[in-house]
Amino acid sequence: MKIGAFEIAGSLPELDRPHAIAMMRPWVDVGNIGTVVLTRLERHFQAKELAKLAQPGHFFDFTRYRPILRYVDGERRVTIPNTFINYSQQEGMRDLLFVHLLEPHSSGEEYIKSVLKLFKTLGVTRYLLVGGMYDVVPHTRPLLISGSLRMEGGEEIAERFHMKSSTYEGPTSILYMVSQEARQMGMETGNLTVHLPQYVQLEEDLSGAAAALEVLGAIYSLPAELEGKEEGERQYRELSATVARNPELRALVQRLEALYDSRSPKKEEVEEEEEGPPLSREVEQFLLDMDKRLGEN
Repeated sequence: MKIGAFEIAGSLPELDRPHAIAMMRPWVDVGNIGTVVLTRLERHFQAKELAKLAQPGHFFDFTRYRPILRYVDGERRVTIPNTFINYSQQEGMRDLLFVHLLEPHSSGEEYIKSVLKLFKTLGVTRYLLVGGMYDVVPHTRPLLISGSLRMEGGEEIAERFHMKSSTYEGPTSILYMVSQEARQMGMETGNLTVHLPQYVQLEEDLSGAAAALEVLGAIYSLPAELEGKEEGERQYRELSATVARNPELRALVQRLEALYDSRSPKKEEVEEEEEGPPLSREVEQFLLDMDKRLGEN
């Protein structure tokens, strides 16, 4: 069975007003925040396969999204990049879709129409996008989250987590039209973007994933252990040990801390640290560039 460009795996499940939680690669999946979040949710809820694009090559350039070779049962198999959707049905819990969006290289409008047609067929009532971006923030302070929660109870949750709406204007992904069109179709919409330290660039930022899952936990009453805070804290402690051995990096982090504290809505007293060595011209320029970017987002 096909719905738009999607091939349904088996028979179409009967879902009760499901909510769609999505991630988008590569545009806002810095630190693999969306990937880690959806993977943990799918594992927790024992999600099942629902759909994937029947012909991903119609939308994706495989010289940019490379197929992957893997050994399975002693044989080499090729995995083709795709957009896929899984689902969960748990007693006492909202039916959920887990949407792994891959940014198209062509036929973007058709791609979006297919996603929305699938949502309409399944009766989706909420679309929530989760991701991460680099920013001029230190790893030694609580990670900032920007976005909006246009849903019941969303304003209170956004205030609780000090979420700020983005004022960014400029180039973006065509996939943001999914949120725009979903809202026009009457769905509740939201987006959570965790701001990660630019100087780190971890393959999987577990503190960032924990921050996003904490907000999702408040929305869906998820168990706290799902967040994986201890893993994230351990990862950042190891980073702090690395920073401590590098005088210039230590000075950079101190400058970022001062900038962060000066913009904090609730300025807390921070223990004074000895001032580091002067920064190089390259690092000073990096701070200036990142500060400008922060002002645009």
